[in-house]
Amino acid sequence: MTTELFWLILTAILAASLWIPYVVGINTTSFDGKDELFVRPPDNTKMAPWVHRSLRAHQNLLEQFLPFSVIIIVGAILKVSTTITAWCAIGFFWLRVAHAIGMITGAARLPVRPAIYLLGWIAILVLAWQILRFAPNQVLELVPPPNP
Repeated sequence: MTTELFWLILTAILAASLWIPYVVGINTTSFDGKDELFVRPPDNTKMAPWVHRSLRAHQNLLEQFLPFSVIIIVGAILKVSTTITAWCAIGFFWLRVAHAIGMITGAARLPVRPAIYLLGWIAILVLAWQILRFAPNQVLELVPPPNP
């Protein structure tokens, strides 16, 4: 297993677990509309701020997890693993941990939280750049030749 795949698995576990603070918050706090929780989605503005932020932390990770995971998997298929791709995968995971903690606790405010998101996006772009840079012939071989 490559370093990138290992950190992808850890990021997937984080993404799969970030629902927990939200559900705990929904069940341990009171808010208007809670009695209709299974009738319609709750109004996030009526929840305790940390509960709403925990939902956003989960959604925010999912927004970046899809492109991150696709790029890591493509890199694994094409057998591209460099020091840079490894550090991007490690960095992405820890950025997402920091973002989740900062978001849920409310400790990460402007400009920290957007900066963490931006750094995660940059890690994704650098990963893609490395894979495209070191596997151009393999990428071209995967494209079928045009029909005459």
